Amino acid sequence: MVAGLLEKGAVGFIPTDTIYGLSAKALDEQAVVKVRSIKDRHKNKPLIVLIADPSQLSELGGAESQARSATKYWPGPLTVIFTSNEFPVWLTGGTDTLAVRMPGNEKLRQLIKKTGPLVSTSANPQGKKPAESVKQAKKYFDSKLDFYVDVGELSNRQPSTIVKLVDGRLQIIRQGDVKI
Repeated sequence: MVAGLLEKGAVGFIPTDTIYGLSAKALDEQAVVKVRSIKDRHKNKPLIVLIADPSQLSELGGAESQARSATKYWPGPLTVIFTSNEFPVWLTGGTDTLAVRMPGNEKLRQLIKKTGPLVSTSANPQGKKPAESVKQAKKYFDSKLDFYVDVGELSNRQPSTIVKLVDGRLQIIRQGDVKI
């Protein structure tokens, strides 16, 4: 059901391996624009893309060869910033970088295998605390979202560790759940 909604361009409230996120198909430009609009996120700010396995990097425009140093930490809460001028501009915000994570949540990876890569951004309007439950998300977004997936409250979760690949090595941008 969720996969079918995403295939039709829907934007939903979905649990990830860290927190709930606003998600849509990454390769559906209109759905990504809708995510940005709902969140009031500037078009020049890149989004995180969730993948089911590193081979899906080719669907996004490359960087599979750059993924080798991250795969020992995947799946899990490690977001890797890749560089390529082949990534779709609606995902990168006009930069040549894209933040990618392969979540540890097996059900989510199964969904991504069906739909292809998904964008995911924290479930909150700009400047507010991320929603930890469907109840809180509905206060923020109400009918702006096409669907909500409820797995209970997700509180006290560590954010993902964010790293950037520099000369083939992982440089820590934000220390989170994964220790490098």
